[in-house]
Amino acid sequence: MSNITEIKNRMESVRDMQKITNAMYLIASAKLRRAKAELNATKPYFNELKTEIKRVFRIEERIDNRYFYPITGEHEFEGAYAYLVITADKGLAGAYNQNVIKKVMELIREHSPSRLFVVGEYGRQYFLSHHIPFEKSFIYTAQNPTLNRARKISNILLDGYKTGEFKKIFVVYTDIGNGLNTEVNIMRLLPFHRAEFVTSTKEKAIEKPFEFLHSLDKLLDNIMPSYTTGFIYSALVDSFCSEQSSRMNAMNSANENTKEILSQLSQKYNHERQNRITQEITEIAAASKNRVDRRI
Repeated sequence: MSNITEIKNRMESVRDMQKITNAMYLIASAKLRRAKAELNATKPYFNELKTEIKRVFRIEERIDNRYFYPITGEHEFEGAYAYLVITADKGLAGAYNQNVIKKVMELIREHSPSRLFVVGEYGRQYFLSHHIPFEKSFIYTAQNPTLNRARKISNILLDGYKTGEFKKIFVVYTDIGNGLNTEVNIMRLLPFHRAEFVTSTKEKAIEKPFEFLHSLDKLLDNIMPSYTTGFIYSALVDSFCSEQSSRMNAMNSANENTKEILSQLSQKYNHERQNRITQEITEIAAASKNRVDRRI
């Protein structure tokens, strides 16, 4: 009977695990929908910001501003690069975290010196355990990204950029794309390229000149911090959505595995039970034969 009891206990454990994976799947699905809705609610504002920046360059293409590559066309700079690395706070999301860390390690090898600003406890623990230096005072969770948190992160990065502490800022995050596959993206946050604010379609000519208070350069100085905040917020939400999508896929795979394990255990249980019944019938038949033999 011990084999049957062990199999039953194992089946109960697998069913309990199945309940957990189902719950995690549903939670990840709810978080994914909520994060997408919040991102869509903020997109119009940042789209309008981009439109205003485009208007500035339609008036004057050769504005020399610190948030953009120099008008001389120089793209390579001596000095440190900063990388905003967005990971999750925990695992159980397939290869989501490992893919981000793999990209970051490639970037570190390609350029030195590098400064790492890590969002998410998983990434911080990885770099800490592998003795890879990162900004330890930069402690932000990956859960429930907000615009306020993105603004704080943006301010920290912009302060280092303005003082020349690092020459370029990159964001390493995971993009959910079409909702089916996730992919790690490496996006240059600063400096921007003017071509990013030029549309491929021909726009209506400006008939009346715009009037700007102070100068176009100062106008960009006021707009660009808000635009970078929106960029970072979008990356945080995209990464969060990708994490939930990866977790949903991982939990779905776990559910399929538990179904297969339960099927195998059920077959084994039925086989053991049938053997036990056969053994009991054999024992009963043998006992009956012995009683008949004694009477004879």
